[in-house]
This record gives sequence, C-alpha cells and structure tokens, in this order.
Amino acid sequence: MTFLLVLTVFVGLLCTLDLLLTLGVIKRLREHTELLAAARSAPPAAQVGDTIGEFHTVAVDGSPVGADALRGETLVGFFSPTCRPCQEKLPRFAELAAARGGRRAGALAVVVTEEDDAAEFVAALEPVARVVVEQRQGPVGRAFKAHSFPTVLMVESDGERLPVVTDSRVALDVPAGTSA
Repeated sequence: MTFLLVLTVFVGLLCTLDLLLTLGVIKRLREHTELLAAARSAPPAAQVGDTIGEFHTVAVDGSPVGADALRGETLVGFFSPTCRPCQEKLPRFAELAAARGGRRAGALAVVVTEEDDAAEFVAALEPVARVVVEQRQGPVGRAFKAHSFPTVLMVESDGERLPVVTDSRVALDVPAGTSA
C-alpha cells in the first residue's frame, strides 16, 4: 500500500512539473509570435513622404557621400551579397541607373555586408552609381531605415532640404519603358 501511495505522489509531481514546463513553452511561443508579427509589419525602408535623415560616409572611390549630396531625383538601392534576390535584381538596378543618363550622381548603391564579399557587387555598380559598402545598420542604412534586401527607393531633394522618398517600391522586375 505504501508503494502505491509513493508511486501516486511521484506521478502527481511529475505531471505538475510537466504542466509547468508546458506553460513556460506556451509563454515563450506567444512572445516569439508577437516578435515575428512586429517584424513582418515593419516596412522594409523609409516610405513615400518620409524625410531621409542626415548621414555622412565615404564611397568606394573615396568621395564623400551624405544626405546633402543627394540632389535632384536619385535612385537608391540597398543590396547584400548573401541575398539571392539581390543577386538576381542587381543587373536590373545597374540598367536603371545607367538609363539615368550615365550620371553616377543620379544613383546611389549601398552594399551591405559583414564580410569582404562585396567586390563583385561593387564592380557591377561602380560604373553607373556612387557605391557605399557598409555593415548592417551603417549610417546610410539607418538614415533610410533599410533593413530588408534588396530595397530600391527614389528620393528627391532640391539641395536645401533633406531628401524625401518619392517612390518606395521601384520595380526591378519590369523591363525598361514598361510601367509597373
């Protein structure tokens, strides 16, 4: 009889422990669900009408790049060498930048990487755009609130005020001359 009593108490304690652990797992799953929902609802970058913050950095050619240097309409792209869609859309961005009359000042490309793997992207972009290589959440990324890749924006500034986003969904999968 004592054996059955001890066994019943042991099973009861084991079930209580299992219940507590299950409740802990459920709580963590709810927290993760909330975090994922918040991440999905955040836009990939600044949106139409947003003013771009101040930033100062140096392009790969050594020239200074800042918000005040973005004059007129400027095509801005954020790419990461580890991102497959970036690799697929990079040639189209270069084509769009080249179509802007060959003025490198009309396009800014930001290659976001934590390693030394930007050479291929820089080589493809440098003839048609000012190119900046920076780590995630570098000065340009913070100013444009860019955290998804590829991100392509159109900004405009008269040189006296900070640039404003005029298009936050520049289509890179549409042939030139076709409207999205």
